Amino acid sequence: MHPILFRIGPLTIHTYGLLMAVGFLIGLGLAVRQARKESIPADKIIDLGFYILLTAIIGSRLGFILINASHYIKNPLDIFKIWEGGLVFYGGVLLAVPTAIWYVKKNGLGIWRTADVFAPSIAIGHALGRLGCFFAGCCYGKTAETLPWAVTFTNPESLAQIGIPLHPTQLYESAGEFINFLILIALRKNKSFNGQLFMTYLLLYSVLRFIVESFRGDVSRGFITPQLSVSQGISILMFLIAVAGLIVLRHRNSRA
Repeated sequence: MHPILFRIGPLTIHTYGLLMAVGFLIGLGLAVRQARKESIPADKIIDLGFYILLTAIIGSRLGFILINASHYIKNPLDIFKIWEGGLVFYGGVLLAVPTAIWYVKKNGLGIWRTADVFAPSIAIGHALGRLGCFFAGCCYGKTAETLPWAVTFTNPESLAQIGIPLHPTQLYESAGEFINFLILIALRKNKSFNGQLFMTYLLLYSVLRFIVESFRGDVSRGFITPQLSVSQGISILMFLIAVAGLIVLRHRNSRA
């Protein structure tokens, strides 16, 4: 597609990075808007958003580096080339969640209430981020020569395989996250307990990611077994955590 949006002299604007930034800003804006409705200090939400962004990028990159350690040992400078893709979403979650919990507790915001404020924002931000993946060509799909909606990447700077019809897995996940966003917005109007939106997001995303992974063609994401990727394994764990979380939080609310 179009990994490079434009160049001005030495300045290069990558489509991937731009869409990630747009997704973050839209998600943060929605979170701030909802926080004000719930009388949560907007400045605390903005600060939390930037903590989450920073730790999510670091965690996502570390996750990818660990999975592909052999490459980065030989090419250490490639560690810093995040504009070329190479961010594992679950790695970001594993680092961003404890950071968010620390910040929320420190400022007395209420963990589950704040998590619900951010849940739709995570979905819409991720949806736009996956569009960035599509333009960069990372996270590409398996060969799909007979598929009517298969995508063939031709740009030599693309990270995807060139000249071969592929499953547009980036678009699959982006569309799924847009749907998740709409579901969460609808559910928010009838929320019955704090934590419901966040746990629902984890549930929805774990199912989406597990399915999309079966169409992925890039082997760099790592595998537990030849048939089960690392992300699918984490998806199963996340699904179980989300189900348990919904049950526990609902029960806790009914007893309150």
